[in-house]
Amino acid sequence: MTTVPATTWPRTLRGLRPHQDDVLIALTGLACGLLLWGLDLGSDPLWASGSRWLMLMPLGVMCVVALLRRSGQPYVLWLGIAAEVADVLMGSLLATLVLFTDLLYAAVLYGSPRLARVTLRASAVVTVVVTVGLLIAFQRADMLLMGAACAGVLLVPTTTGEMIRNHRDKAAAERLRAEQTARLAELDRKHAVDAERARMARELHDVVANHLSAIAIHSSAALSFPASRDSGEATREALGVIRENSVQGLAEMRRLIGLLRNAGGSEAPAATPSLDGLDALLTRAQAMAGDGRTFTLADHRPRGEPLPTPVELTAYRIVQEAVTNALKHAGPGNVTVELDRDGARPDTLGIRVSSPLDGAPADDGAPRAPGAGAGLVGMRERVELLEGELAAGPATGTGGEPVWLIHAVLPAPHETDAVIAGNGAPRRSVPSADPSQGRQSRDS
Repeated sequence: MTTVPATTWPRTLRGLRPHQDDVLIALTGLACGLLLWGLDLGSDPLWASGSRWLMLMPLGVMCVVALLRRSGQPYVLWLGIAAEVADVLMGSLLATLVLFTDLLYAAVLYGSPRLARVTLRASAVVTVVVTVGLLIAFQRADMLLMGAACAGVLLVPTTTGEMIRNHRDKAAAERLRAEQTARLAELDRKHAVDAERARMARELHDVVANHLSAIAIHSSAALSFPASRDSGEATREALGVIRENSVQGLAEMRRLIGLLRNAGGSEAPAATPSLDGLDALLTRAQAMAGDGRTFTLADHRPRGEPLPTPVELTAYRIVQEAVTNALKHAGPGNVTVELDRDGARPDTLGIRVSSPLDGAPADDGAPRAPGAGAGLVGMRERVELLEGELAAGPATGTGGEPVWLIHAVLPAPHETDAVIAGNGAPRRSVPSADPSQGRQSRDS
């Protein structure tokens, strides 16, 4: 036999504590019933005549169950029905009947959904049965008034309780929906803030990392030169590259900070980079390389073909990041940038950047700039925003040599049909410089 823990009894007793409004209803009903009983304003008993004190018993039971009309359902309803039947048989008081209608109202409003449905349906059935029975038994039209009185006792309180319950449930549902909407709005706000922070991080990395990488590479080269007269010109050249990239990096940083501070101002944003600027990008990379690496652009797209602005920007940033990685980590050889349309998927733009991959990095005392892992992450985020594809890793070149390959495929639908047919732009190459060794780490 299971026993209820002693600690649950205080909670049970607190749950059965009458509400102050229920206490007021019970006391008011008792006072009115005693007044009606004292004035002998009760109906005649239907069962048998007896002491007038018997009329107070149903009244007392009804007042007691009224104290638990909220928390004692459905048990108080059964007691109330029994008390009302006894009241009708022993001589009815109007106060007892009014308390019974309030008990029906409370059963529908505070009881379980199943109890509310059963009470409402039972009230309708009893009203119909009583009305039809009186008409059949007495065959008088005024029995319809008795049916109306029965409906007033049973149907009016139950339907009122049902309407109030529905309004209360709808209000609770609306409050819950409002809370959910507020939570979703807060989540959307946080997501928007996180997305904006990620976008700002990508822009800062793509715009400034190239210049800072050049600064790191050439400062390491300047420090690695031996102290001799012949090294003076090379040191001045390295320091000149450092100064140029420092000035450009600071200018780009100031521009971005100015745009962020004046987001609501009238300042026009800077021009968006496009694929037309790849020649200048590779020329700058060749000037910064300072070793045996060449940078070649092979654009196999139809001449004069326009692309959507987001695709142009993403493609430019991918090439920029790949070239920056090649400056920092590639070995001597040719760095190739290829742009073409996939024959199987003509509405896509293919980007391939391959750079030589050394089998064993050399330690020449001039270390390359270290990677932070943000370059590939930024490229993947940009490609995912356009629902494209990106692959990066070691591969085998056309001549069988090991290369580091970055291959991106971007959705790029044709914006116009007026495209000049052609086999693609000719291959363009940037002059080479002195050879040196590189490393294998592939991310900035």
